[in-house]
Amino acid sequence: MDYYDVRETRDPVERECELIARLPTQIAYAKANAPAFASLFADVDPATVTSRDALARLPVTRKSELLEYQKAARPFGGFAAARWGAGVRRVFASPGPLYEPEGARPDYYRLARALFAAGFREGDLVHNAFSYHMTPAGSMMETAAHALGCTVFPAGVGQTEQQLAAIADLRPNAYVGTPSFLRILLDKAGEAGAGTSFTKAFVSGEAFPPSLRDAFAAGGIDAFQAYATADIGLIAYETPARDGLVVDEDLIVEIVRPGTGDLVAEGEVGEVVVTTFNPDYPLIRFGTGDLSAVMPGRSGCGRTNARVRGWMGRADQTTKVKGMFVHPGQIADVLRRHPEVKRARLVVDNPDHVDRMTLHCELGEGVGVGEGASALDAAIATSIRELTKLRGEVILCAPGSLANDGKVIDDVRKYD
Repeated sequence: MDYYDVRETRDPVERECELIARLPTQIAYAKANAPAFASLFADVDPATVTSRDALARLPVTRKSELLEYQKAARPFGGFAAARWGAGVRRVFASPGPLYEPEGARPDYYRLARALFAAGFREGDLVHNAFSYHMTPAGSMMETAAHALGCTVFPAGVGQTEQQLAAIADLRPNAYVGTPSFLRILLDKAGEAGAGTSFTKAFVSGEAFPPSLRDAFAAGGIDAFQAYATADIGLIAYETPARDGLVVDEDLIVEIVRPGTGDLVAEGEVGEVVVTTFNPDYPLIRFGTGDLSAVMPGRSGCGRTNARVRGWMGRADQTTKVKGMFVHPGQIADVLRRHPEVKRARLVVDNPDHVDRMTLHCELGEGVGVGEGASALDAAIATSIRELTKLRGEVILCAPGSLANDGKVIDDVRKYD
């Protein structure tokens, strides 16, 4: 079979109905077992969350906020339902530090699906070059490989010469790790007049440009990528169609305007917000802080779930102007006051070493930039001053003139 399971090719309507039907139970479970959600959703009746529109009305909890939550309530800020012992097999630390639980269920991070799409099969020997120390990446890949019936060599990071010696002795046919380290291994092996035994690779953790993918292919290695995080696990994965990343079957993914919980139109770049059905760490409307966009249509591989464009940068664009923090959410508040404006970008520069803010406002269809423009300029400038406590200039733009890259605040100041 070319698919991990039959769910990957089911009717999209069936998938949507199944995911939405699971929402009330998951929200009720989170309220009952995770103290943070008991507080955040105190006024939420789980039985009423029966659509994406209802889900979109729940608050977003952003990864950038977790550090403060965890400082106030160690170790997981009240977001985990599992407790020490049988419920939590391992605990990891990501930079911050942020602590994440790993439950005891097989393939806890759900990455086996992505490895299968990359061609990994029972009987493969997998050289795992992700870190096994404190951070979860090594365990994420190992548990997925084990779920497929693969054997794993826990190489970890560094010690290139020793890793090459083990590769020469064991002849693994599969690699998981960052693309940059795979390139280092290949280059070092080439310098020694040797090759490697890899024929397939699964990479993550870094950008994976087509040029590097093609270079690996020229060396006989078919490499695929995925988008995954320590707290969520797999979010989306590449398939042989090479036409974006297919969303995992056990998540609801939304794309929202940075700094808000407001959904953007299909194709528009925004922050990735994920709702999980993980009983151990039931994150609901979790803002990853990553930028991406939903792609139209379905993958050419036959999988019918939605696709995203992959990681496109960070959504947290908070900056400081004249000693005052300016947040994407404040720009969203400006837009709410002025429905004529469909999208906006605040450009911060410093001509003559003096900070300046200019809000570029893309108007909706049928709204002209000529007649009444001065009045709209003045109204928007007033809103900027009231909401940020700073003065800002306004430039009105025609529809479609702003880049679709998810940027709400573009800090272009130079200090040299």
